[in-house]
Amino acid sequence: MEPLLAIAAIAMIVIIMGVKTVPQQQAWIVESLGKFDRKLEPGLNILIPFYQKVAYKHSLKENAVEVPEQAGITRDNVTLMLDGILYLRITDPVAASYGVSNPAYAVSLLAQTTMRSEIGKLTLDKTFEERETLNANIVTAINQAAQSWGIQCMRYEIRNITPPTSVLKAMELQVAADRQKRAAILESEGKMQAQINAAEGMKQQVVLASQAALIDQVNRAKGEAEAILAVADATGKGIEMVAGAITKQGGSDAVSLRIAEQYVSAFKELAKETNTVLLPANVGDAGSMVAQALTVFDSIRNKTAAGSSAPSGQSGKGPWGGA
Repeated sequence: MEPLLAIAAIAMIVIIMGVKTVPQQQAWIVESLGKFDRKLEPGLNILIPFYQKVAYKHSLKENAVEVPEQAGITRDNVTLMLDGILYLRITDPVAASYGVSNPAYAVSLLAQTTMRSEIGKLTLDKTFEERETLNANIVTAINQAAQSWGIQCMRYEIRNITPPTSVLKAMELQVAADRQKRAAILESEGKMQAQINAAEGMKQQVVLASQAALIDQVNRAKGEAEAILAVADATGKGIEMVAGAITKQGGSDAVSLRIAEQYVSAFKELAKETNTVLLPANVGDAGSMVAQALTVFDSIRNKTAAGSSAPSGQSGKGPWGGA
């Protein structure tokens, strides 16, 4: 009885040892007496104890691998210190088991050499500007080389790019100079725009002033024209009134008296203005001066009356041209 129990216990241990449960997103490689046999899928799998064994276990999840910091020389002979992160995924567990000893380490070394090679193709300034292109080139180079290893590089990210201290100082000076240059350019553009605005303002001022002067001249001309018309109209009306007053009784006597006063006053004012005065011969006789002025008025009045009473086509003169 006891030997049977021992055999049963041994059989149960053997069965337990032969049952394998593979988790999801994992792939196990089974070898039979040291030779590749099959790949175990996720779930329950049965192996033959002591004959078959699980040689490799691979995770099919995406894995992040840090690339150590390394030195790289750019095309313009500047030494940079670079590090990055690789994102890998095993696509063929069999190739990853027998194609390379340590897949992650091998891909990490390949990333370092590829990164140095790609850095050597770029200048220092392009290294900072073309980071996305540099990452894409490294991923392409790794996938071409690691295809036989059953590993796919999903993406690569450069984490830090550290130039030498002297280069950093030169870059800081360059940035400061560039900022000063942009500040000077902006200041000059501001001054130029201010001068343009001032000139435009002066131009508008001159234009508006000329327009205002034109309007003022037009208004003045209109005002003067209206004033001249008003004066002429008033003068005409005054002459008509004077003419009407002369034709009334006593009008001639009033005009004669007015002319005599103005005649005497004219000689008085003429003596005040200048030292040289032309005087009539009988200047001491005021009555004769008044009579002379009245004689001039009567002569003009008689000529006017004769001209108005003469028939059409005849003048007021005599047959020999006399008055």
